[in-house]
Amino acid sequence: MSKFFSEKYKNLTPYVPGEQPKEREYIKLNTNESPFPPSESAIKLSCEQAEKLYLYPDPDCKELTAAVANINGVEFDNVILTNGSDEVLNFAFMAYCDKNTPAIFPNISYGFYKVFAEINGVPYEEIPLRSDFTIDVDEYINRKGTVFIANPNAPTGIALTVSEIERLVKSDRNRIVVIDEAYVDFGWESAVPLTNKYDNLIVTQTFSKSRSMAGARLGFGIADKSIINDLITIKYSTNPYNVNRMTAAAGLGAINDKKYFSDNCKKIIENREYTVKSLKDLGFTLTNSYANFVFAKTDKISGKDLYLKLKERGVLVRHFDKPEIKEYNRITIGSFEQMQKFINIVRDILEEIK
Repeated sequence: MSKFFSEKYKNLTPYVPGEQPKEREYIKLNTNESPFPPSESAIKLSCEQAEKLYLYPDPDCKELTAAVANINGVEFDNVILTNGSDEVLNFAFMAYCDKNTPAIFPNISYGFYKVFAEINGVPYEEIPLRSDFTIDVDEYINRKGTVFIANPNAPTGIALTVSEIERLVKSDRNRIVVIDEAYVDFGWESAVPLTNKYDNLIVTQTFSKSRSMAGARLGFGIADKSIINDLITIKYSTNPYNVNRMTAAAGLGAINDKKYFSDNCKKIIENREYTVKSLKDLGFTLTNSYANFVFAKTDKISGKDLYLKLKERGVLVRHFDKPEIKEYNRITIGSFEQMQKFINIVRDILEEIK
């Protein structure tokens, strides 16, 4: 760090994204991206907006906001569009956490929650998962603070039911609960309908995974109108033009192409089932994932060694050094051909170490 770096950030540990190496071609199963390109409609509408890049985008993203509201069964005023769902999560940390209102989230979850808390200078509490990596809702019921839960959780892929989320939300109507649904489209039920019933719930989603737009950076939050107004206040106090016009157009195209979206989600689910069965046949233990990744370990090789041997052979997966999960690897679900190659390489590695 330079000598000019603010003292308030001296202990900040930044979020570490998945590897993006350029030295060779990899089967890239480490960052939960879609293996499929954006829909043709998304590409077409985005390209049309390229000619207008000399103009600022609509800061309210009116057309896209209306489309997001429509597909989620809410009103226009219940939606905020953001630069990836990370941005709306950060807005929530800024708006609803302070020295008197800590952030509360699982100790094994999306790594950015801790970073958001630290960069915003707010206290936080990490709640341990159960031994089977599930979230114990009762551990959050009597705690005071703003709750952040990824559902399905990352990197485990395990999900809470909507009834469990509702129990948490209604247990204390004077605190905010944020449900991060980045992976909900891969076979789980959204908590969005609860936002029509509870004014202390925020649900966030992203176009990065199921709509093949990780490179475009587009997400959204859904909540009571008063909450959305809070978040919009934060947005207009930081970056009013947070969603560029090409991204907004691509998002609209992605929403319009309903069949492409549903077909791709179905393929990912099928490929996940194939991967789970194949890994189990090789002796792996896996969590019950409802995301576009699986979380797997084997007693035949350490998690770190498997990660390294896969990398040597041109396959990237995500390994975490945290003691509780260091024997596991998170494996993004790619195309069927990619998953076949992955399984074959894993089989070869296990044969070699016999």
